[in-house]
Amino acid sequence: MRVGIVCPYTWDVPGGVQAHIRDLAEALIADGHQVEVIAPAADDAPLPFYVTPAGRAVPVPYNGSVARLAFGFLSANRVRRWIREGRFDVLHVHEPFVPSLGVLACWAAKGPIVATFHASYQRSRALSVSAPVLQSAVEKITGRIAVSDAARKTLVEHMGGDAVLIPNGVTVGRYAEAEPLPGWDEGEVIGFLGRMDEPRKGLPVLLEAFALLAPERPELRLLIAGPGDADEVMEKVPAQFRDRVGLLGMVSEEDKVRAYHSVDVFCAPNLGGESFGIVLTEAMSAGAAILASDIPAFRRVLDDGQAGALFETGEAASLAREAAALLDDPARRAKLSDEARTAVWKYDWSTVARDVVRVYETVASTGGVEEDDRP
Repeated sequence: MRVGIVCPYTWDVPGGVQAHIRDLAEALIADGHQVEVIAPAADDAPLPFYVTPAGRAVPVPYNGSVARLAFGFLSANRVRRWIREGRFDVLHVHEPFVPSLGVLACWAAKGPIVATFHASYQRSRALSVSAPVLQSAVEKITGRIAVSDAARKTLVEHMGGDAVLIPNGVTVGRYAEAEPLPGWDEGEVIGFLGRMDEPRKGLPVLLEAFALLAPERPELRLLIAGPGDADEVMEKVPAQFRDRVGLLGMVSEEDKVRAYHSVDVFCAPNLGGESFGIVLTEAMSAGAAILASDIPAFRRVLDDGQAGALFETGEAASLAREAAALLDDPARRAKLSDEARTAVWKYDWSTVARDVVRVYETVASTGGVEEDDRP
């Protein structure tokens, strides 16, 4: 099957949707399908062989974060040419509510179009205002996938209709084994992976909890990976404990895996706005003992606390208390690790990609995807 996948966010800045699309594309290719991806990216950006750049992205505030999107004449022309030349059996757009390449692709194409909805939010003024404009694109979609119940609810409430529930995937084997990062194989280590400057990722809550724990735990250290301003992060840490905080910044895929294997407790202190939690499934694949905020998406992935401990969302004291309990109980950490390694297999791409292909087969037609030449 020839599959064209449309990524709404810039390829060169890591994110959950980009990782989802990358892993889906590679799983489909491994199964013998022909796959092409188009994504916002500069022409000189280093890209996998299957990714076509659609032009530089611009940062836009969106859903409590900053999304880097492409939406303009250059991108529209590139999307239209990519569709015309691709001769795809099915077009798979991601986040068609986002004003980026997914909307442009829906406008430019006709035929079998599948959409995956990732985001979850209660109310969106921007989406309510733009709904009439988006409707002309969304009505072309012939198959819908939601990665979580929360994302499915968002779709139903804002646009109507329904979707097949297929969770995010993870390549479990990629994270299973790795050596710890140099210097991080001793003492007590709590880890964090995410954008340091994005409030909803909850890093300030973790920093506050660390300040509560550090005076009583001289061997405790904090390992932080992800983009953001290191100086701003350090300003939130009491001066006497700053030498116990490691800031890796952006890390390669290899070092990300090693980071998961460098911690005694992996912490996901997110405040909300998450529909799934790909960072959790990565940590679960690595067998990390996980401590996460008690938001619905995380509770679901962690099987209501069976595959990872939970703390009261946004409460540093609760985080500190639960982290201390885990650090003091190696047997419980080992049990959580075993439960996580078992539970995560239902999210492996070997299973998830096959479910996605079933949706493709449901909507596929003999005519395939064509350029829509209507104005």
